[in-house]
Amino acid sequence: MQHQSTAHDNIPASPFASEAPDMFFGLPMAMARAMALRGERIGNDMAQVRMGFQPDQANSRGEAHGGAIATLLDCALAASARAHDPAAYGVATIDLTLHYVAAGSGDLIATARCERRGRSISFARGEVRAEDGTLVALATGSFKLIARQPAPSGA
Repeated sequence: MQHQSTAHDNIPASPFASEAPDMFFGLPMAMARAMALRGERIGNDMAQVRMGFQPDQANSRGEAHGGAIATLLDCALAASARAHDPAAYGVATIDLTLHYVAAGSGDLIATARCERRGRSISFARGEVRAEDGTLVALATGSFKLIARQPAPSGA
C-alpha cells in the first residue's frame, strides 16, 4: 500500500496561480516553461510544484528522466526556502542530494518544506510523488537567499 503525504493540505494556494508559463512563483524563469513546471502552492515555509510529463524529457523507457526529477526537486526546495516572501527573494542552490526511489511517469508533484532559514542560508527537504501517490524521489538541499532588487524607476 502506498502512503500518500497530505503535507500539501497545509500549503496555501499560490497567489501566482494565473502567472505566465515562463514565471515561477512570481519570478521570471524561462526554464519553468521548458520543463512544464507550475507552482501550485506556496506559503508556511512550504511549496508544491507540478511538472507536466513531456515525452522530450523521458528516459529510454518512456518514464520521467532522473535529470528532470532533479530539476523539479531543486525548484520545489528552492521555492520553499523563499516561501516566507516569494516575490522578495530569489535563491541559489548550494547543495542538493537526491534519492531515487521508484520510476515516475505522468505528471509528477513535488512537495517541499524549509526546515531552517538563517539570515542568508536555508535548509529544505522534499519529495516527489506520481499522481497515484507513488513515492518517486526524496531530496535535501541548502540554498542561499538573494534579495530581489526593485526595478529601476522609469523602467
